[in-house]
Amino acid sequence: MHNQSIYQVGGNSGQALAPVITALILVPLGQFGAIWFTAVAGVAVVFLFYIAGWYSRKIQAATPINKVSKTTNTKQPAISKAVRNAILVIIFLIFARTWYGSAIANFYTFFAIEKFHLTIAESQMYIFVFLVMGAVGTFIGGPLADRFGKRNVIITSLLATAPLTLLLPFTGPIVSIVLLALIGVILMSSFSVTVVYAQELVPGKIGTMSGLTVGLAFGMGAIGSVALGGMIDVVGLTPTMISVAFLPLLGFLAFLLPTDHTLREWQHNR
Repeated sequence: MHNQSIYQVGGNSGQALAPVITALILVPLGQFGAIWFTAVAGVAVVFLFYIAGWYSRKIQAATPINKVSKTTNTKQPAISKAVRNAILVIIFLIFARTWYGSAIANFYTFFAIEKFHLTIAESQMYIFVFLVMGAVGTFIGGPLADRFGKRNVIITSLLATAPLTLLLPFTGPIVSIVLLALIGVILMSSFSVTVVYAQELVPGKIGTMSGLTVGLAFGMGAIGSVALGGMIDVVGLTPTMISVAFLPLLGFLAFLLPTDHTLREWQHNR
């Protein structure tokens, strides 16, 4: 869990810098200001070439001792049905977390401008606080899951967030920053945990389950941006932000997930 959290926190940290870049670079300099980041991208490419070479040498030096032995397929229909149901629950939970996160990251800046009469640069700080604390939550989610169990972290990350999200649209500018920080760290604590939980649901399909959970999260975020934008056009910004505040209540579905102990029993029986 620690390794998965460290892996995920890199991308989330980079995403958290987007509002800062908008406020400090794009607002005063316009879109042309983005050209300054080509140098940063160039440095990143150099690092990637180095890391790719290092990783290739590590793979070549590795001995094929730890090959996974293929045992006879003792697939149990009852377990397979339960796994399918658990995957469906995971998808709904990803939907709830991602659509709420998309609403905050893409539209809360306009909500803050409208409600608190802020400038564009000032409103970006609200998004920054939410995203950077989300990166913190991603990092600490792994250790918390190791201590308290993956299922418990998934349940808590949504249900503990729900009272805060329901309160957020009705608070002032200072309290809103505090709430966004708490929502970010609690909600995103299950990001990496969900990935590992899904991988343990279907052992031997690590790539598939990683693609399902991580890829689905980003894909749903994009769809959510379009859908929520359309909803704002129809019913307005404030009603939309109030409506999405109910999404974390879908966390009650997480009680339908198998416990960590049950997952270990399934893996043993396979």
